[in-house]
Amino acid sequence: PLRQLLRLQRVSKAFRAAVQLHLANLRRFDASQLGPHLPKPAFIELLKDNEVLQQLALQACADWLTDKELLPVIGQNHHLQQVQLNGCAQLSRHALVAISLSCPHLRQLSLAHCEWVDSLSLRSLADHCKALEAVDLTACRQLKDEAVCYLAQKCSGLKCLSLAVNANMGDVAVEEIAKCCPELEHLDLTGCLRVKNDAIRVLAEYCPKLRSLKVKHCHNVAESSLSILRNRGVELDVEPPMQRALVLLQDVVGFAPFINLQI
Repeated sequence: PLRQLLRLQRVSKAFRAAVQLHLANLRRFDASQLGPHLPKPAFIELLKDNEVLQQLALQACADWLTDKELLPVIGQNHHLQQVQLNGCAQLSRHALVAISLSCPHLRQLSLAHCEWVDSLSLRSLADHCKALEAVDLTACRQLKDEAVCYLAQKCSGLKCLSLAVNANMGDVAVEEIAKCCPELEHLDLTGCLRVKNDAIRVLAEYCPKLRSLKVKHCHNVAESSLSILRNRGVELDVEPPMQRALVLLQDVVGFAPFINLQI
């Protein structure tokens, strides 16, 4: 484990040199392996010589990570394929622009609860990272339909996308995703209040590989559109009306009477 490797540096100069060489050749860096609160100086020291990272996970640095610490790491690592910045609220749009310009091979990007993500920075990502397969934009509330449409048009290989907890997202974005991303397997629309049945029907028509869809709290999405996907075996996070009724009945009376659901 990385934490134990760092302790080995104290053994001798030879051990320190060996550990420094190891750090310079790390392909994967997950800050959570060093505990819940990695100090800023330690982060800078650990990655100062690394130019071969492929995976970078920095959720554990969310309390203090800014552009000043992140941009040098991104700027010298052009082979990154996975970047996780969930909850890193102190970054700015410049971080996403830097990622788009420095990481042409990027395949997975997690930006959940990064409200600094805006339309211009997302367009930069779409223009330069066309190999993207998975993007998490949960609670990126500055984004609107137009920006997500542009992402779908440029990154047609998307397999996994989250637009959850964004009241700006509507049918326009979902329909464009469906028409531009035939490889889509997982879509999270939790809390997207403007999404309606028509968009779900388009999704069912254009995305034959869809395996899961989350539409909880999408109050304008009804079983009439979901049943198409349900019958196809797509995993949904809302139960069919009859099943919901049974659950409610069990909560009220303490048991559910026998009902033949095949009738």
